[in-house]
Amino acid sequence: MQTDSVETELLKLRYTIDSLDEQILHLLNQRLDVVKKVGELKRANNSIIYRPEREKSIVDRLTQLSSGLLTRPAIEAIFQEIFAVARNIELPERIAYLGPEGSFTHQAAESRFGAISEYMAMGSIRSVFDSVETERARFGIVPIENNQEGSVIETIDLLSEKDVKIVAEILMPVHFTFASKCDKLTDIRRIYSKDIAFRQCQKFLTDYFEGISVEYIPVESTSKAARKISEEPNSAAICSHIAAKLYNIPILFNNIEDSQSNATRFFIIGKNFVNQRSGNDKTTFVVNLPDSDKPGSLFHFLEEFNKRNINITKIDSRPVRNKGKFQSWFYLDFDGHIDDQSVHDIYTLHRQHIKWVGSYVKLG
Repeated sequence: MQTDSVETELLKLRYTIDSLDEQILHLLNQRLDVVKKVGELKRANNSIIYRPEREKSIVDRLTQLSSGLLTRPAIEAIFQEIFAVARNIELPERIAYLGPEGSFTHQAAESRFGAISEYMAMGSIRSVFDSVETERARFGIVPIENNQEGSVIETIDLLSEKDVKIVAEILMPVHFTFASKCDKLTDIRRIYSKDIAFRQCQKFLTDYFEGISVEYIPVESTSKAARKISEEPNSAAICSHIAAKLYNIPILFNNIEDSQSNATRFFIIGKNFVNQRSGNDKTTFVVNLPDSDKPGSLFHFLEEFNKRNINITKIDSRPVRNKGKFQSWFYLDFDGHIDDQSVHDIYTLHRQHIKWVGSYVKLG
């Protein structure tokens, strides 16, 4: 009798869920009808479809309104998928990313553009930039820095070289898994991963493989590591959860990185893309100062930011090549938008020495 009562209650709850799902479906279709009209207006006015600042403001507003079980990460995950479906109705998107499939960059791309977009796995960061610059892809996803290992120099150099703009940034926690088809650690003879992953998981490797004869083999990506061990006995990989799942490799340990605060920042890049001000923005400049090898050259330039109370969040120096002497150009991230008066003043004052790479919504 008790069982019958429980089953009856479950049926009632499932009926309620089905009813709510139907309401959600109806409302989503209504939303997409409105989105379609927005897309028609944007195309008629040659406006940009993807608006990161608008998407962030929606998530911010819904987070404040939520009084139930949905947290901000949950709201963001649900609505990023809704945004992606909506954008593809307005204008289908092709996204290039640093591959292979299953890489952390792939994971970052799907976190922003959802499962419905068309993805292109590229073999190098330069290939991603080339795909965007030639408009074979609408957007590209590239890593810019890791909070444990520092800047991705190739990305910084290509932002200076290529005719693209930064559309948005993505901050993503990086968690490594240890995957293998071996039942026992003592059966493992080779461990594959990217060189940076070996460095970031050193404590795990020391704790679990000290005294065991194991060869550490660096490969181009953690995803390639997972693919290799899917075909090779007595091997293991340090890789992402998505790569282990993609190649059907059992995960023996999760979250094996030395630092639990390990995170990577990615850029979304696009061609001829300009974001509107959101009130909480970040801007990137590439700066090639005259006489950068002379005392005070960089100091006097940075003093312009200090006088205007602009916070510089990142600065890197890169060599000026083919000059025959030691000179540098500089990469700068700082708080503010190109349309802010203080930022615009600096840009105008030094326009001949500055490449504006983009202004975009600040995260984190």
